[in-house]
Amino acid sequence: MKIVSLLPAATDIVHVLGRSADLVGRTHECDWPEEVSSVPVVTASGVDNSLSSREISAAVGGAHHGSSIYGLDTDLLATQAPDLVLTQDLCDVCALSYKQVAEAVRILDVGPRVISLEPRTIAEILTCIQQVGEVLGVQDTEARIQALRSRLEHLHNRVKTRPTVVAIEWLDPIWPAGHWVPEQIAHAGGTALLATAGEHTKPIEWQAVLDARPDVLLILPCGFPPERTRAEMHVLTERPGWAQIPAVQRNAVWILDGPAYFNRPGPRVVDGAEMIADILTGTNNSRSKAPNKNCRWSGA
Repeated sequence: MKIVSLLPAATDIVHVLGRSADLVGRTHECDWPEEVSSVPVVTASGVDNSLSSREISAAVGGAHHGSSIYGLDTDLLATQAPDLVLTQDLCDVCALSYKQVAEAVRILDVGPRVISLEPRTIAEILTCIQQVGEVLGVQDTEARIQALRSRLEHLHNRVKTRPTVVAIEWLDPIWPAGHWVPEQIAHAGGTALLATAGEHTKPIEWQAVLDARPDVLLILPCGFPPERTRAEMHVLTERPGWAQIPAVQRNAVWILDGPAYFNRPGPRVVDGAEMIADILTGTNNSRSKAPNKNCRWSGA
């Protein structure tokens, strides 16, 4: 079966199901596993990634109204003639919307099945894996999902206390991480503040972060690798009251690899939960095989 993935998380799902070799198209943001680099790219972004967080936010409308920022190469899509197209309708800023994709497929009349993945929680992410596995005819899908569940269950007894945690998924304006991230924190042994599981969040005032007084700050901007986040940390550290936040005083501010483990609703959210558990326990017990690019923010 020939697959086009128009969502990085969907590419992750296809990989964990053992079907990466069936990919004939991907987005410009699909960067894992490494072997997908040879798969043709059928999308492009109209936003300059060198812009600041504030400028990017303004460019996409500031509140997830930016579906037009992505382009789809319909000619290439038709040439690849996929049997299955995986897309989403959860966030127009994160990827092409289902509406855009469905319209392109209708016009081209290329005939693939289009599936929209829209998980908001970890349970729904696992359901999406099940759905894709069934469509692809992967016989051991349930076993693969159970392996992910078991890893989450293993985390429950690792943390004796439950430190309070604020996770930030955009720097300017401040945007707390919702959807599955509060669950990642809870599985890791923390108490998530400023967002609840499954919630599609919105920008908040900086004062809300100060008032929350978190024990731990996780900085995981959507689409930013750690080195890009580090370059923009001044957006947070120069705000009034930064030095008085308990997490800052405890040296418990962490820059995480958002795109790899926290922003995308795919199987690697389990890796992300394990990484948070490592942070909260001060250990390195993560069973993830992926390189851990997380780093404690020291201000250096």
